[in-house]
Amino acid sequence: MMIHPSNESMHVIYKKAKPFLAVFFIQSVMAGLDIMGKAALNEGMSNYVFVVYRHAVATIFIAPFALVLDKKSKSKMTLSIFAKVLLLGFLEPVADQNLYFLGMKYTSATFAAAMVNVLPTISFILACLLRLENLKLSSKHSQAKIVGTLATVGGAMIMTLVRGPKIPLPWTKEVGIQAHRQGEINDQHSVKGALMIIIGCFSWSCFMILQVITLRTYPAELSLTAWICLVATLEGSIVALVMEKNMKAWYIKWDTELLSAVYGGILCTGMTYYIQGVALKERGPVFVTAFSPVCMILVAILSSLFLGEQMYLGRIIGAIVIIMGLYMVVWGKMKDYKSSYIEEKEIPQVNQSEEANNERATTTIDEGIICEK
Repeated sequence: MMIHPSNESMHVIYKKAKPFLAVFFIQSVMAGLDIMGKAALNEGMSNYVFVVYRHAVATIFIAPFALVLDKKSKSKMTLSIFAKVLLLGFLEPVADQNLYFLGMKYTSATFAAAMVNVLPTISFILACLLRLENLKLSSKHSQAKIVGTLATVGGAMIMTLVRGPKIPLPWTKEVGIQAHRQGEINDQHSVKGALMIIIGCFSWSCFMILQVITLRTYPAELSLTAWICLVATLEGSIVALVMEKNMKAWYIKWDTELLSAVYGGILCTGMTYYIQGVALKERGPVFVTAFSPVCMILVAILSSLFLGEQMYLGRIIGAIVIIMGLYMVVWGKMKDYKSSYIEEKEIPQVNQSEEANNERATTTIDEGIICEK
């Protein structure tokens, strides 16, 4: 069957754009969860209970797809893989999400989303230590990644320690007394909240790197996602029972609390873990985490519109520094990806030329032997 040239070109464009569409989808749904999650926490919902309900919904959603679509998969669950699943279920679902939402309680949705921009830096450092990332000090690409990493850390420190004057926005002028007091509390606890978010980002980076390693021996993405969600529900329940002594915290209201749990479970956990796993296999952890500024920009706009959060000059400057450093890392990463792609195309050609030379040498030797005879 002949493939039309236009259809073939569209297929190539889609194949190239697929990783970018995947990470943009992840950051977009995460931005929505930041807004709904912050609203639910402001109404008194426990972050520990929220994490449990979120992954319970994700398990119910993703398990049927895993049973049907991965039915013919030859991947087997071994003891070592299950041990990795237990660790995966704790690193991001339990440790990262609880620390992230606790940090958001002390700060704001915009601040939390901006602090997550240190995630690519942490992922880059861990990937270099584990030799999952190429690093040559003499290369401009590697130098750009190192400078970008330092700039990202500096931007995060500016956001945490420098407040600056308020940025007056028309839709945030009329802020109530309660919101004003909340803003003061956020300023007093910004360092504490920032440390929680950074530790959470470290757990998230470890989660993604371990996910890459696990997918090499257990390449069934849907089944792995279902296992992670199930284990996270059980581990999160244990943490919630220890941290929440009041059983009323488990009651969920039919409002923002239920909506955020369902939204977070289906889109931000079930679908995101699967899409993230596919993108990680294709481009690696540094690429997947490089688009976090998309989430920050969306959250900044939505939180100022719907939550009435104030903007401060110091946080904007810090965010700009983070973005500049981040895209230096991305530039270096993309150059490495292109170089590795060219090398992969050149290697078969080299092998073919070596085989041709060997055949010619063999033919010459045979001819010489015949002549001697």
